[in-house]
Amino acid sequence: METFPKHLSAEDQFEILSRGVEDSLPQGGLLARLKTSVAEGRPLRVKQGFDPTAPDIHLGHTVGLRKLRDFQALGHQVVLIVGDYTGMVGDPSGRSKTRPQLTTEQVESNATTYLEQFHRVLLREPGAGLLPVEVHRNGDWFSRMTFMEIMHLASHYTVARMLERDDFHKRFRENQPISIHEMFYPLMQGYDSVAIRADIEMGGTEQKFNLIVGRALQEIHGQPQQVVLTVPLLPGLDGKQRMSKSLGNYIGVTDAPAEMFGKVMSIPDEAMLQYWRLATDVTNAELRAIELELSDAAINPMGIKKRLGQQLVRQYHGESQATQAQSDFETQFSKRGIPDDLVEVRLPAGELVLHALLVQAGLAKSGGDARRAVSTEHSVEVDGARIDDPMHSIRLAQPLVLRRGRRMVRVVPLHD
Repeated sequence: METFPKHLSAEDQFEILSRGVEDSLPQGGLLARLKTSVAEGRPLRVKQGFDPTAPDIHLGHTVGLRKLRDFQALGHQVVLIVGDYTGMVGDPSGRSKTRPQLTTEQVESNATTYLEQFHRVLLREPGAGLLPVEVHRNGDWFSRMTFMEIMHLASHYTVARMLERDDFHKRFRENQPISIHEMFYPLMQGYDSVAIRADIEMGGTEQKFNLIVGRALQEIHGQPQQVVLTVPLLPGLDGKQRMSKSLGNYIGVTDAPAEMFGKVMSIPDEAMLQYWRLATDVTNAELRAIELELSDAAINPMGIKKRLGQQLVRQYHGESQATQAQSDFETQFSKRGIPDDLVEVRLPAGELVLHALLVQAGLAKSGGDARRAVSTEHSVEVDGARIDDPMHSIRLAQPLVLRRGRRMVRVVPLHD
């Protein structure tokens, strides 16, 4: 983690805190709040909410957490909202259909692991002059609301304004269902800011509408409107869609070192720089050097990818585990005669029969050719294991190495 000198000016803090931020609304708002904070000697209350819709957090979550850590290191008050009530609704941001609703028990179980995992990034015991993380569950206030109070909250926004959201607008235009409870989500997230009197709210770029609703509700309740900061979304293992548990394209912060390293090795080369920029602790100078390396066509990107894997494992598991994870990966592949620069083929995740996989991976010209390779030539291996049944079912969920004779490819799953 980067450390900062104590008592930095508002301008110096602004330079640190605006680094890597996608949107800052309103323009000039962050610097103005920082100046007020310095003048009054009052730390800013910086909020971010997380819905515990799955048991673990992943690297995509850590993009915002890392920016919160910068605020914490500068002496501000980080406030985490565990969305035990919003989690039961499900954030519709970026969704093409209604999320399945979770039970109270599911949300509570997930929330327990979230609280421990937040401190893999944030400072659990921040030290002299720095503030520990303040944690709230939004059920603390929503569970006490009467139906009249809920109706009053709902009266602050119109259906027309809700339909300005890109995802709602798209679903409405395509005659896709939009449940009434989904429209409560932005209001609930916005009210969280009222409840904890947020000065700043952080979120991914897909959260922008929800964050602005928070500003509107604060104004209605007579509070200063929060500054909105959004951070870029980290792509998943496919390099295209955002990292998501529901899409299965994620790297969990609690993944075992070998699993974490192996997943990093499956990231497309073109996504590497985003991972270096958004998910690692490297300095700006180190990042510029990596950018130069990646722009050099003569350099094998596999070496840079291994360093990325080692960097991420080091952050969450320590130096010795990072070294061991890389060594194990290289040993595993060298024993099987698999080169580092293996050609990658990307196919949709799911169940495939072996003969069809060979054709789609380019190792057979036709189904007949694939069947001969498997059952007559006996030349086909999947992850080092020879298979003689052309109808053998392959579950493509993680990267695998497919071999026919001397020809090999790494097959990487694409998740919808």
